Amino acid sequence: MPVTDSYRPETLHEGLGDPFFDRVEAARFPKHMLRYRNQRWAARVGLDGLTDEEWIAHFGRFEPLPDGLRQPLALRYHGHQFRVYNPDLGDGRGFLFAQLRDDADGRLLDLGTKGSGQTPWSRRGDGRLTLKGGVREILATEMLEALGVDTSKTFSLIETGEALMRGDEPSPTRSSVLVRLSHSHIRIGTFQRLAFHEDKPAIDRLLDHVCRHYFPALAELPGPAKALAFLGQVVARVARLGAGYMSAGFVHGVLNSDNINVTGESFDYGPWRFAPSYDPQFTAAYFDETGLYAFGRQPGALGWNLARLAECLLHLTGLEAAEKALDVFPGLIQQEFRAALLRRLALAPAGEEADARLAKAFVDFLIATRAPFEQTFFDWRGGLASVDRARSSPSASFYETAEFAPLRAALAEHEATPAARLDHPYFRRPAPCTMLIDEVEAIWAPIAERDDWSALQAKIAEIAQMRDAYEA
Repeated sequence: MPVTDSYRPETLHEGLGDPFFDRVEAARFPKHMLRYRNQRWAARVGLDGLTDEEWIAHFGRFEPLPDGLRQPLALRYHGHQFRVYNPDLGDGRGFLFAQLRDDADGRLLDLGTKGSGQTPWSRRGDGRLTLKGGVREILATEMLEALGVDTSKTFSLIETGEALMRGDEPSPTRSSVLVRLSHSHIRIGTFQRLAFHEDKPAIDRLLDHVCRHYFPALAELPGPAKALAFLGQVVARVARLGAGYMSAGFVHGVLNSDNINVTGESFDYGPWRFAPSYDPQFTAAYFDETGLYAFGRQPGALGWNLARLAECLLHLTGLEAAEKALDVFPGLIQQEFRAALLRRLALAPAGEEADARLAKAFVDFLIATRAPFEQTFFDWRGGLASVDRARSSPSASFYETAEFAPLRAALAEHEATPAARLDHPYFRRPAPCTMLIDEVEAIWAPIAERDDWSALQAKIAEIAQMRDAYEA
């Protein structure tokens, strides 16, 4: 098999032992039609040389990768779903297929699946994924990565030839199996399951494993200090994730504790949406009737989930120390939001007070005017260096209002960085690349109606241009 020198397989999760997973078999699908392969990330893990048939063999039939896991592992976890504890969760339509090293930075990576068949945790589900769900996951991950949000990557999508019945889309509908690339599939819910069973030795074992492989600087600390430092690391990473959502205008939709992993990386995209404008009440999931995970409530939801992780570690940290570790989260997410906003605008920091003024003025302007979210970031990339660009924007009238004056003053306090790259072809467009729900539906419609994938391919190419423009 033509793996390259960048291919570095691992089997580290097996070291946790059987209490943490179930060994399972993948479903056998009637067809395998390769619809998407992520060549850019395949190169990072030494798999870009696979032929399409070899790709399908590994990511459609799930033949083991060389020197990798011999059998897929359905991971065990619990979690709060819309703040109701569910002890019957676990990988119900997915599994951990392989672990590898990122050739760029050496970090451990997981290849996990979605739609790969039933497991002991399927709870009467069919273990399948609709093709539309797979397409939506490609769009979410590509867009978020380009916007600088720490996200899983869609690695592969293969159509599988089954007709699925679903209550939330026209049925029967087409089926697929997806492979995602993520730095970890160990969740807050993984710890919650062990706490539910009052298995403190297993919590300690999981903590040692996580620190050894994801936070090596903490590995040699004694138990209480390790637990507290680990909690602090997760708090910091989740704060950065939440700030990324808010600066991208993204609503995940299902921020349950089983959907938050210990590396602070976004994953598992179901009813996600991007907000057209800065609307704190904007909700992605039709079943989120109370708006628990609405756009503006995402920081609070993440903080609530972090508190559930802290509860699992109290036998090591004690209550007072755990509360102190959590108390920094609101300040951290504000700090990370300011940093994310500066990165998106390619502006240099100008001091804590000036940066705070800019963040407040930006959000106040967006809320007051309902100016298009992504267009505003696009128009003011580089700050006042983009005045002429903004004057010719479709949103130019918003910048002539009284509400814009405080934002203009705040922009004047910041200098553009070389990352602005305003000479890039992307910034010569009149409007940015966006991913609103109508666009997602327009991409799916020709696939559903006549198996026409050109709109998806064009959108992926457009996102690639945006990603190139935003990379310094």
